[in-house]
Amino acid sequence: MFKKTLRRLTIINSMVFLFIFIAFGVMLYTYVARQLFDDIDRAMEHKVEAFHINNGRPTSGLIPPVFFDPRILILLRDTEGRMVNLYPFPIEGISEIIAFFEKSQISQWQTRRIENHVYRILSLPYQYSDNILQRGNSQPSQIEEIIAVSIVDSEVAILRRFMIIILIGQAVGMMVIIPAGYYLAQRALVPIREAWEKQQQFVADASHELRTPLAVIKSNAELLLRHPQHTVEEETIRITNVVRETIRMSKLVSTLFTLARADANQIEIQVEPLMLSEVIIHVAQQFEPLAEMKNIRLQLDLQEEIELIGDKERLHQLFVILLDNSLKYTGSGGSISLLCYKKSNMAFIEVSDTGCGIEATDLPKIFDRFFRGDKVRSREAGGAGLGLAIAYWIVAKHRGKIWVDSQVSVGTQFHITLPCPPLTHG
Repeated sequence: MFKKTLRRLTIINSMVFLFIFIAFGVMLYTYVARQLFDDIDRAMEHKVEAFHINNGRPTSGLIPPVFFDPRILILLRDTEGRMVNLYPFPIEGISEIIAFFEKSQISQWQTRRIENHVYRILSLPYQYSDNILQRGNSQPSQIEEIIAVSIVDSEVAILRRFMIIILIGQAVGMMVIIPAGYYLAQRALVPIREAWEKQQQFVADASHELRTPLAVIKSNAELLLRHPQHTVEEETIRITNVVRETIRMSKLVSTLFTLARADANQIEIQVEPLMLSEVIIHVAQQFEPLAEMKNIRLQLDLQEEIELIGDKERLHQLFVILLDNSLKYTGSGGSISLLCYKKSNMAFIEVSDTGCGIEATDLPKIFDRFFRGDKVRSREAGGAGLGLAIAYWIVAKHRGKIWVDSQVSVGTQFHITLPCPPLTHG
């Protein structure tokens, strides 16, 4: 499954990078070419304007080439299509250029190769009504068009070399793009793979947890069917087992449903101003009889007037989970203490016990779902390994933090911090 997805992501990433790479190369080449030719075009337009200014009324004779530029030639075309060369001195390639123009019609801007050179050409209508030109004893010519010609061999050579560099860069880039696409595809699949593995583990653990109560219910029901003549009193034990396992399974399903809704962000906490100490005292009062029955001392050290914005029911559930865990793993004669105080707009809560403790290797996984350090003892105590996962979610929803310190045979301390900014009372 993931191999196919990895290949598809690699192909998609590579195609995207390749498209960006090619688009960037084309844009860069186009920009450089435009800048080069824009400079030449402006120079040609300037020379044409200078020609018009200096030779406004060419009526006879040869026009002095005051507009001469070694890279830009000014030529004229008469109404009969003949080219007029204004320069009295020989110019390399001028005959080939004139021969080309006498055979071709030129639009405003063109780039043409003539013989072994590349030229940039600007053709504009002659702007003067008095456009008669006479050279020596020849017949007068009526000028129709002015043509500026600039050799651009160096610019074309620069662009050709630049294109080669771009193509080499893209060839090298393509060799890098595929490994980069593969690497990014792997990185993109990391959270997906982790989520998939967690989901698989979650389903496996949930199935395992549900299998035991279902097996107990099934076996007790079969035993009840074997003796239909027995009274309810005679089958009290088996009926009790069915009821107990049904309650356990119902609690497990309800907890799983809560976690599933939490994962889907379908549970919104109902926040309101509350007194944290009142919530803790209320939970502690519920556990005092249980602690007394197990001969466990329950101590509270609470700072009064700790007010915060939170969900009272969820915070109540949080402290129930923590005290319930402490009672499960603390033996007779032990103690459980609950400390709460405020410092710098933060509420600090500590639930500590003198129980069996947690192995150091198990501490990083203590908030994982269905995790139980001592599976046998946890099952006997009725736990499914979901309480601390819910506790972690409750603290996270209140923008707090929770962590644990523990030593085997010494005890465990759960630490919680919750933000409690100053409240304004109207």
